[in-house]
Amino acid sequence: MRTLFKDMGLLLWLPITILLAWWFGSANSTSIYFPPLELILETFARDWLGPRFVTDALPSIGKFLVGFGIAAAGGVFLGMLIGLSRRLNAALDPLIQFLRAIPPPAILPIALLLFGIGASMNIAVIALGAIWPALLNTIDGVRALDLQVIDMTKSYRLSPAKRIFKVLLPAASPQIFAGLRVTLQMSIILIVVSEMFASTSGIGFYVLNSQQLFAVPETWAGTIVLGLLGYVATLVFVLIERRVLAWHRGMYNSLEKA
Repeated sequence: MRTLFKDMGLLLWLPITILLAWWFGSANSTSIYFPPLELILETFARDWLGPRFVTDALPSIGKFLVGFGIAAAGGVFLGMLIGLSRRLNAALDPLIQFLRAIPPPAILPIALLLFGIGASMNIAVIALGAIWPALLNTIDGVRALDLQVIDMTKSYRLSPAKRIFKVLLPAASPQIFAGLRVTLQMSIILIVVSEMFASTSGIGFYVLNSQQLFAVPETWAGTIVLGLLGYVATLVFVLIERRVLAWHRGMYNSLEKA
């Protein structure tokens, strides 16, 4: 119990300190651009703890999850195929390097032409723009595996499914999860960008519309929502990562003790 309180204290002391400093430092603020934190939180509660959560936040979260899911699954699947074939890797590497060099926001005009304004466009921008970290890390993770591991799967005559899901994918999973974490962050960025420039609802649209209307408290409140979305998504991802890679941490700790 004492360790739990200690960990919670280490986790929360800095955010609490920043909030208290912001609260008291802005209490008497008359600046248009830096309103009191009390006003920002009142605006946050009014807009995001009511109907707007259903009309704007939930659709954004849904599009983000679908886009991230497609990018993650597509990146890992294609990465496994390319990583296991030297010829396929050599053939596709120039195309991959060319496509990954395109800034993800530059996909917006093409996605607008293909999908128009709507949820499908937002999802497409995330899937196409955020797939690269998962794809490249999966390729590198598979290609970095010990050749003896690959030969062992062949000598035991494992089926392709068992070879991939029981041996190769778990062995490459530490590097795959490193790529997925970057894909997650890019997905959050792209849902905001796509909603700002081509949407009629959502958190990104709310923030941009508030800025254009010079509704400063609303702009700050929307930014807080985006921060909370990113924090919660990262927290959930880390918990899943720790559970999936528990074997890896256990093996690493055993080697350190030895």
